[in-house]
Amino acid sequence: MNPDWIAGLIGGLMIGAAAALYLLGNGRIMGASGLLGGLIDGTGRSNRAERIVFIVALVLVPALLVRSDVVQPAQPVAGLGVLTLAGLLVGFGTRLGNGCTSGHGVCGISRLSKRGIVATLVYLATGVLAVVAVRLLGWSV
Repeated sequence: MNPDWIAGLIGGLMIGAAAALYLLGNGRIMGASGLLGGLIDGTGRSNRAERIVFIVALVLVPALLVRSDVVQPAQPVAGLGVLTLAGLLVGFGTRLGNGCTSGHGVCGISRLSKRGIVATLVYLATGVLAVVAVRLLGWSV
């Protein structure tokens, strides 16, 4: 049995714990795209420092784990152009959907938010359909 699921389980537990702590400590949901979006569009001026700390930690903690050999870095499965396009599409989708997987999937579902549940079902179904379409068309990414 491949033990990679353990890292996923630990990561999921860490995200859930961080979301719970953020909600209990700040009274707001931990949506990464919303926290970053508030920095970019200026609506998050009142709590800019906590937003910056969150975003920096979001990047720094995985880098430290890789650097300390706790986890192995992921190997890209596509070129820089595809990764850039994918990142832009994800960013567009999170703004269009008023949230990302951490906001809707982790925080929304745990609060039994109808909008979060529907958004999560939509992006999971879209992901499944995209994989099926790519495989049926014989594309490789």
